[in-house]
Amino acid sequence: MPLTSLHHPLRTGLAAWLLAGAVAGAPAATAAPWPAELEPVQQALAQVKLPPESLGIWIHAIRPTGAQFEWQARQAMNPASLAKLATTWAALEQLGPAWTWRTPVWLNGRLQPDSGVLEGDLVIKGTGDPKLVLERLWLLLRQVQALGVREIRGHIVLDRSAFAPYAGSPADFDGEPWRPGNVQPDALLLNYKALTYSFRPDPERRVAWVSTDVPPLDGGAALSQLPLSGGACEDWRGALKAQWSDSKRPRFAGSYPAACGELRWPVADPDPRTFNARLLAAMWRELGGKLGGEVLEGKAPATPPSFEFASPPLAEVVRDINKFSANLMAEQLLLSLARPVDGAPVTLELARQQLRDWLAQRLGDGDFLLSNGSGLSRDSRLSAAQLGGLLLQIWASPSMPEMLASLPLAGQDGTLARGDAKRFGAAQGRAHLKTGSLRDVTALAGYVLSVSGQRYAFVAIVNHGRALAARPALDALLRWTAQDMPGAARTAP
Repeated sequence: MPLTSLHHPLRTGLAAWLLAGAVAGAPAATAAPWPAELEPVQQALAQVKLPPESLGIWIHAIRPTGAQFEWQARQAMNPASLAKLATTWAALEQLGPAWTWRTPVWLNGRLQPDSGVLEGDLVIKGTGDPKLVLERLWLLLRQVQALGVREIRGHIVLDRSAFAPYAGSPADFDGEPWRPGNVQPDALLLNYKALTYSFRPDPERRVAWVSTDVPPLDGGAALSQLPLSGGACEDWRGALKAQWSDSKRPRFAGSYPAACGELRWPVADPDPRTFNARLLAAMWRELGGKLGGEVLEGKAPATPPSFEFASPPLAEVVRDINKFSANLMAEQLLLSLARPVDGAPVTLELARQQLRDWLAQRLGDGDFLLSNGSGLSRDSRLSAAQLGGLLLQIWASPSMPEMLASLPLAGQDGTLARGDAKRFGAAQGRAHLKTGSLRDVTALAGYVLSVSGQRYAFVAIVNHGRALAARPALDALLRWTAQDMPGAARTAP
């Protein structure tokens, strides 16, 4: 797919000064020699038969007099989840870290305080909140009950009209609709339209107990069991032999390895179209509420709501998105950023075009393409230099503390929790980096605090059919950066 060319002048001031060395006037990326100290990177690439041409690198000291290194930094590449850096920074800059989603709720009818009967409907209108998870949905319903409602004689009406329906299927990207990250956005997104299955071995009975984090949604048993099996805990999900069908939940026809201990498996609900209705009905019943009608879709009234249920602040949501590379939350955020005309439902095309326009003002002249807000795409394109320039602007922005805190800390948390000093070297606990991973992409971008106290903006992207095998090479590059990039060129004072 051809790139979308967006030409806008850079803003003046500090951001333009920072980008001057990052995007303009630097020598050709492929002209930079590999320092001898980067031999481990070359060796790691050679071991998995990855050509150096598959790698794009951009590393610059935050101080303009520090070391820098580039390799194919201006080559357009698929950034995978590094695209979330653009989405989350745009949100923090435009909305502010304390901004919240507000979900309006109406008691649309006459409430009889003595009996707790609502002669009418309970109406909930979605505005894109990605954090209406189980415990917060429970709080929303408890707030309804705190107003005196115990029985709803009418219906529970769900208004999802803020976002236009998504075309396609959750299976479109990789053929695996049960992955929670493949769930499509929804203006009223409840618990990510997913369930978490817990597997607890019971050696005495030779079974594994299976439970979910939600009440039974289909009238089935709250707890089931599987036979235990011996052997090591390897492909335990494969051993379950999950059967995906049109039923309201998967069936497990296999066994569970006893050596695994207690594990959890988040799974997208097989019937996302009816998930909200089934979940709300089950939770209202579990809270002791009665419902005379059904849970169905409709329009919210034009009158002021009875109350509004606020989300956590945006800074907390951004932290979840970047720490755990939450694709669905990133798409919810992208759509929530869009400003539709005349109150029409937000479409994906409108949302991504507004993000592109905003980002083009910060990247300056150059071609790039962002297909969505999460990076779950085969045709998004950004260069390492463009991402590096973005990192320098983020560092100079008021949103820098929230962005830095949202990135996984090497060897400590998020998508970089697995690893130690052997893997990360001096970068252990000193590098805040967003990860990116697709079938043919491996990427890292963020900030590295070196042993000397110098801070580096760091971008490394691999695009290749065997890109996932390149992680040791990126780890070696990260260790070299944390040692102050010995042998790399230094910018003249």
